[in-house]
Parts: sequence; C-alpha cells; structure tokens
Amino acid sequence: VSRCQVDLSTLSKEQTHKLEMPLEEGEGYLVLLVTLTASAAVTISDLSINSLEDQKEREEILKRYSPMMMFHNISDVGFLQVKVIRAEALMAADVTGKDSFSKSDPFCVVELNNDRLLTHTVYRNLNPEWNKIFTFNIKDIHSVLEVTVYDEDRDRSADFLGKVAIPLLSIQNGEQKAYVLKNKQLTGPTKGVIYLEIDVIFNAVKASIRTLMPKEQKYIEEEDRLSKQLLLRNFIRMKHCIMALVTAVCYISSCFDWDSPPRSLAAFMLFLFVVWNFELYMIPLALLLLLAWNYFLIVSGKDNRQHDTVVEDMLEDEEEEDDRDDKDSEKKGFMNRLYAIQEVCVTVQNILDEIASFGERIKNTFNWTVPFLSWLAIVALSVFTVILYFIPLRYIVLVWGINKFTKKIRNPYAIDNNELLDFLSRVPSDVQVMQYHELKQDPTHSPSKRKKNNPA
Repeated sequence: VSRCQVDLSTLSKEQTHKLEMPLEEGEGYLVLLVTLTASAAVTISDLSINSLEDQKEREEILKRYSPMMMFHNISDVGFLQVKVIRAEALMAADVTGKDSFSKSDPFCVVELNNDRLLTHTVYRNLNPEWNKIFTFNIKDIHSVLEVTVYDEDRDRSADFLGKVAIPLLSIQNGEQKAYVLKNKQLTGPTKGVIYLEIDVIFNAVKASIRTLMPKEQKYIEEEDRLSKQLLLRNFIRMKHCIMALVTAVCYISSCFDWDSPPRSLAAFMLFLFVVWNFELYMIPLALLLLLAWNYFLIVSGKDNRQHDTVVEDMLEDEEEEDDRDDKDSEKKGFMNRLYAIQEVCVTVQNILDEIASFGERIKNTFNWTVPFLSWLAIVALSVFTVILYFIPLRYIVLVWGINKFTKKIRNPYAIDNNELLDFLSRVPSDVQVMQYHELKQDPTHSPSKRKKNNPA
C-alpha cells in the first residue's frame, strides 16, 4: 500500500524516539516508537524458566550491576523480573445467556515506561492463571511498573477490569503479594486482586547518575482531555502552594512589625548573626540541616506530614465525572465539541498541574517521601557545601560555563538539561503519591480459600 524510510544514524542510542513518518506512496503518516539498544530489553517466559532461580544466571546478573560496574553502560541501570501468577474475583465484563451467566476473557498488560508486554487470554474465567515471567532492563530506577487487566472483545476494544501502579523503589524482592486492583485513575479500588512476585536488581551509583539526566517521556498513554474536576483540582493544588508562600511572607512581615516583641527580637539577633557570618556554602548547608531535621522527626515518630484529604476527594470527584463523560460521549458526537476552546482549557489545566506539582515535589523531597531521593539530596548538598567552602565562586562558575559551551562539541547527541529540574521530576507529586499507595485487601471479601494455603 505504502512505505516510509527511517534513518537510524540520526537517532541517539538507548532512548525511545517517537517518529511520525509520512508515507511515500499514499496519504497519511505512520507513528513509530524506535529504540536503538544493544541488549535484549524485554522477554516473556513460563514460570519454569526463571533466570533468577538459576544460580549461574543470577550471579551473572548480580555481577552486571555490582559496584565494580558502576561506570560501565550508564544507561543500563538494573534488571526487573515480574511474575504474573494469577488474578481472583475479577469483574464480569460479559453477561450472556438466559440465566445471565457472567464471565470475562481476561488478559494482563505489563508496562514499564515504553516497554509493553502482554499475557495470553484466559477465556470465560474470573479467576485466571497466567503463570508468566516478564523481564525488563531498567533505564530509570524511578520508573513505575503498571499492570493492567483487560477483558478481550473480538469485535471491539478491550474492556478495562483493573490496574495497579508500583514504583520500582517500593518493591520488596521475592515476595508474592496480592495487589488490590484500582480504577483507571488509580484513585480507588475496583473488583479483584492480582498476584505478583517482583524482583529488582540495580546499581545505586548508575541510578543516582541517571536521576540527574532527563526523564524518558512515555509515549504509550492517553491524551489529556478537558475535565472540570481536574481543572478545579489543579487550581486548588496550586492555591495550596501559593498560600504556603504567602504564610511564610506574612510570618516574616510580622517580625518586622514587632507583633510579638520576643519573636521579633530573636529574629533580629539571628539576622545580624547570619549576615555578619554569612558564607555561600551556608545555603546548601541550611538545606542539608532541614533534611536532617525532617528525618529526625520521622525516626522519632513526630512526623508532621498530613494526608491530603482534599486531593483524595478531588480525585474521587474526577472519577465520577469521567464515568459521566464516558456515558455522555456516546450520546454527543464529536462535531458538537468546541475544539479550539477545549485545547486552550487543556493547556491551562496542564500548566496548573505543572506549577502545583513543582511545589509538591520540593515539599516531598524534604519530607522523605522517597528516601532514595532524599539521601541523594543529602549527598549532593554535602558535596556542594564542601566545594563552596574550599573553592572560590568564580572558579565554580568558570567550570560550569566551560562545560555548557563545550557540551555539544564533546557529545553531539547530548541533551541540554537542568540537573535540578531532572532530579525534581523523579519526586512524586501529592497526586502520584496517592495513586501509588497500595490498598489493603478487605479480609471480609477474601476471593478464594487458596490464599490460606499459599499466603501472599
């Protein structure tokens, strides 16, 4: 019918590229996801073929990601093995027969960034057993493993049955667990559980270096659409961030106004002491002390972090609105939509989300939401403190400028990036923290007695 050509020499290695290639002998274009890699990124096998249970293969994998290999192939951060064992008490998607016999034809999709693998379909079964092993190469330890269960329909698109999202850093190796399936927005439970056993092996040094590089964009996901509740939720999240700044400014202003003489006197003496003795290295040192103080509060049981019920309520409202939108969309044609206005509103909606997420990620860094990132921040701030203490600022700026100007000369495929923003992009926002939260299984609705004999 038609064809197109892709010049692979222009693509950078170990990175997924989204290409829209126009067809040479026809109308339209072809969308491709192309990755140049020297390793077998993904595999599928039965439970009987387990790489980590073979002692020789396990030692080879451990050696590949040992500390001695920290500077070898930086993009190969780690190894992930996912055992998809079974699911129980799934939702019935098909109702047929005179007796309204309920069934589903479930299959499972396992995704890690742009890598996507599927199990076979188990027909007419609400308690399917897949017993498959999936392996992935980890390019970013801050990636999130997504496991989704669908119902196969031959004459139309598959029906959604449930989903879980699991950050790689939260995985407990070798433990078979029953994950409660969630809805599409990952805001609440749906019917059924899925049994997974996951192993993660990675090199901490490579993972730390990769954290300061641009995050891989995920291409296999739904496009953003306008949502009244989502727009309101993002506005409230941004308002919380702004109000936190306003509160801090008002507190400082009250010190200037002597609303509380003892507090203003203490602030005045602190100001004189800090300004008189100020050195540049004290800025990262102050951030380091803040991280250490929050860690002390968490360890001592005086953690002052609060569960954001406002965000949770907004997520539930968004789920209800999505259900209404799905029903209304069947009644209203696309011709009745105002595309231009909707595109502008979606842009505003996403900008509000970015602003709110930026503030929440800074907060979650100091709140030790992801300990790996907080420890990495401590190491980086300690290094910056020592450097600023011993090396004059002009030399630091000189080295930074030389690196920026010669970066493209040394590596033509290098991507201009900001290490601080790349670091913050790995910290989850409050919404993501709630989406990744693991739901506890209700003991009063145990799907099967098998779990008593084979505990997860």
